[in-house]
Amino acid sequence: MEPVISDYTPRRVVCLQPSATVILAAIGRLDRIVACTRYCADVCPEVKSGGRSIIADSWTAQSRQILGARPDLVIGAVPYQEKSVVEILKAGVRFLGLAPKTLVDIYADIATIAGAVGAGEAGLAVIADMQREIEMVKEQVNGKNRLRVFCEEWGKPLIASQRWVAELVEAAGGEFLGDAGTQTSAESILAMDPEVVVAAWCGAGDRVPLEKMARDRKWQQMSAVREGRVYCISDELLNTPAPTLVRGLHALVAAIHPGSFPQPDGLRCINAGRVRTHASRFE
Repeated sequence: MEPVISDYTPRRVVCLQPSATVILAAIGRLDRIVACTRYCADVCPEVKSGGRSIIADSWTAQSRQILGARPDLVIGAVPYQEKSVVEILKAGVRFLGLAPKTLVDIYADIATIAGAVGAGEAGLAVIADMQREIEMVKEQVNGKNRLRVFCEEWGKPLIASQRWVAELVEAAGGEFLGDAGTQTSAESILAMDPEVVVAAWCGAGDRVPLEKMARDRKWQQMSAVREGRVYCISDELLNTPAPTLVRGLHALVAAIHPGSFPQPDGLRCINAGRVRTHASRFE
């Protein structure tokens, strides 16, 4: 008699982090998600169907709300609410905390999540696809001028984008300015005189008010502003550490080398003339 092989992998997953939702979708395990945040739904609209619960974001979701979905695995970002994690663990539910800094960390997260739900080979395939796409872009920009690029993930306070974004900028043929993931100042960035500025503010989608931003920071003499090379890239394309970063890479390379690459969805350029002459509609 052949032994019965059982699947002991989690069947009911609560995602408190959009990247985890995107990863599960990429490896074909979206059906395992029973609850996720509204930010997950923004990045991965498919989760809105299927009767899944949409709970508060990862910073405010209460443990009782999470446990109400009867999960056998909760995936969140670290640092997370300590009290909620304690309650989740007390209830006997596994908690997986993600805290990636680099592309290698993101690959490890994909492999870990894929392994947890019994989709290890699919996870490796997703990682290989990402790496192949990044190498292809590197080859395409080889020999092109490397422009100075400043990327920010928040405007007030001004915070530079994460290290994985810095890696993508380098892959796209740019030179990342400043210290990734740290707070800086408008004056410091002006002194560096970037030739390209990219704003991808967390939670802002593609709605960063570029003209107002440049004017309020007194960046009129910056090379990027003078040349009309200030861009907004949709938040989820750069700030979600998941396979969606490949789309962010294509947006970056189009911003850095606009004459050589098509302008993809999620990329918007400043109207340079309005920085000096007109008030922004966001004011």
